[in-house]
Amino acid sequence: MGDLIDLAAHGDAFRTDPHPVYAELRARGPVHRVLLPPPEGYETWLVVGYEEARAALADPRLSKDASRIGITPLDQELIGPYLLVVDPPRHTRLRSLVTRAFTARRVEELRPRVQRITDDLLDAMLPLGRADLVESLAFPLPITVICELLGVPELDRAGFRALSTEVVAPTSTQSGNDAVARLGTYLTELIEDKRRTGPGDDLLGALIGTTTEDGDRLSPEELRGMAYLLLIAGHETTVNLITNGVHALLTHPAQLAALRADMTLLDGAVEEMLRWEGPVENATFRYAAEPLEIAGTRIEAGEPVMIGLTAGDRDDARYPDAHRFDIRRDPRGHLAFGHGIHYCLGAPLARLEARTAIRSLLDRAPDLTLDGSPGDWLPGMLMRGMRSLPVRW
Repeated sequence: MGDLIDLAAHGDAFRTDPHPVYAELRARGPVHRVLLPPPEGYETWLVVGYEEARAALADPRLSKDASRIGITPLDQELIGPYLLVVDPPRHTRLRSLVTRAFTARRVEELRPRVQRITDDLLDAMLPLGRADLVESLAFPLPITVICELLGVPELDRAGFRALSTEVVAPTSTQSGNDAVARLGTYLTELIEDKRRTGPGDDLLGALIGTTTEDGDRLSPEELRGMAYLLLIAGHETTVNLITNGVHALLTHPAQLAALRADMTLLDGAVEEMLRWEGPVENATFRYAAEPLEIAGTRIEAGEPVMIGLTAGDRDDARYPDAHRFDIRRDPRGHLAFGHGIHYCLGAPLARLEARTAIRSLLDRAPDLTLDGSPGDWLPGMLMRGMRSLPVRW
């Protein structure tokens, strides 16, 4: 079984900067039995090596469907099935249905709208001279884009933000469960309203109307699950990508200067931001559908496995000098969007939003700098992001 490593023993330092702990674990081996800190607080296997993580992300023996080991997580009871909690063939079917509606063309058509929203946010922010980047840009850009894309009413967004953050980074188990329940009720009402008023040309309307050649379509539960995933994953991750990326630049002045001097480096810089401090620290749980070995470590059927995206992307064996933030590095193959059949559906949209926001911010705030310490890092082991990032210019 090996030693059980209590990650909570590292205290607040682990939440603020988990990378030294992951480096220490990698030095001892790529797979470890760990006790997660609160609010999770349970045991799991944790994969911290790059090659092992990449292989595990694509291993069909590691199931995303907890019902296969007799568990029904609360979010599935209250929301319904969605892409992150099902296996093929159901996953294949759901993904093909959403891919029909969430096309590359639909994302590309958003480009001018993403730029317009960014410009409007900067118009409001820049005269102030200082701001919290999360409140002023990193949050409102992706939430506006995803709400417009899905067709979520304007008035609901402030309340939705509080619910969504509590779902992905719960301050307690109870508050997280309450947020999931409230979000499920909200989405049910939103979908029923769309059915009544006619689908419209937004993505949720397209999903309601999408059918395949053989007449297959999303059930009400599947539709709610899809809306849940697209809404939450469609903005929480991008908030953290923009925030973490700007923070990385502002704490590495030579890299910021290099990017300002040559904006053709921007696309590569965003990929390095994803590798160096990606928005998702660990992939959502997988469960061993049968006994298996990862790097010589035996995992019994039914045991949970957490795959470290952040830990894998800082593996020196894959990226030499991996702890160094270097926008000229070739970060291809990073794990920030996952790998295999569960690779992030929204990766093109996240990249578009991050590139637009960071380019526009640097263009219009030439002397951008930090204005005090960042806020607390989000709790839990899923998301990697700060609650606030004070900047001035």
